[in-house]
Amino acid sequence: MSDSRIATLRKRVSDRIGRLVDWRINHPVEGNRLYDFYGTVDSHGRHLEDVERARKDYERRLAALERRFGEVARVQHWSANELERIIPQIAAQESQLESLREKIAAVPPADQPQIDESRTLIDEIRREHSQIRVRLTAVAQYEDRLRKLEDRTRSN
Repeated sequence: MSDSRIATLRKRVSDRIGRLVDWRINHPVEGNRLYDFYGTVDSHGRHLEDVERARKDYERRLAALERRFGEVARVQHWSANELERIIPQIAAQESQLESLREKIAAVPPADQPQIDESRTLIDEIRREHSQIRVRLTAVAQYEDRLRKLEDRTRSN
């Protein structure tokens, strides 16, 4: 046989084998290892998509939590400042109440008019204490409004 015929035959056989391999790859047969691998690759692809969706969801939720944490930290900082500011006032009020209790407890036995006068004095003290609480509440609300206005001016 001549070399050109052998070359032609070799080319035809090579092309035929190439088409056969391509067909086998594109049309897998059940039970074939390659067929099993296609299923595994598809399964991994679906799993990867699920993981990617979950990752995006976690990133979104983490960003929301970080934003909310910033807000909570700001409010907590303000509350801590307010508490530090009010503690001395409350301590002074408690000291005054304790001194009044000591005065009341130290009173010797008295007759009815003195008891009535003492009760009147105690009622007056309670009324003033209630007014002081109302005033402190009003001051706290006013300071809260001022803080909110200051926050707005800082953000602008």
